[in-house]
Amino acid sequence: MNIRAPVLNAKAFTFVAALAACALLSGPIHAQERIVTVKVSVNTAGLDVGQPTGARRLYSRLHVAANVVCGTIDDFAGCVETAIGEAVRSANLPQLTAEYLRTHTLQQATTHGIDVPVLVAEK
Repeated sequence: MNIRAPVLNAKAFTFVAALAACALLSGPIHAQERIVTVKVSVNTAGLDVGQPTGARRLYSRLHVAANVVCGTIDDFAGCVETAIGEAVRSANLPQLTAEYLRTHTLQQATTHGIDVPVLVAEK
């Protein structure tokens, strides 16, 4: 009984193995997202952050710092909003929160985990 089976040489085997590997690995490819956290200190010297004027100046400084940090990010506006929201949350200063709420909604504050004083929330 003579059976002729094809014999794969090394080049053909490598080609078939590479083709099989491509077929197995060709599912959706997702680039791994790099998350980088940048922290910048904002100077509060000379500010009475317990007063509206001092909180307004601090908020302005936070905005400038966020613009600098987010300057090269693709989603610049989203980066600035997140940076300011996180800074206001971490500072946890009622007057600064009130300043934030002059240009943002309670929903936006909640999204960033900002504690909103009861008197401010009632307005």
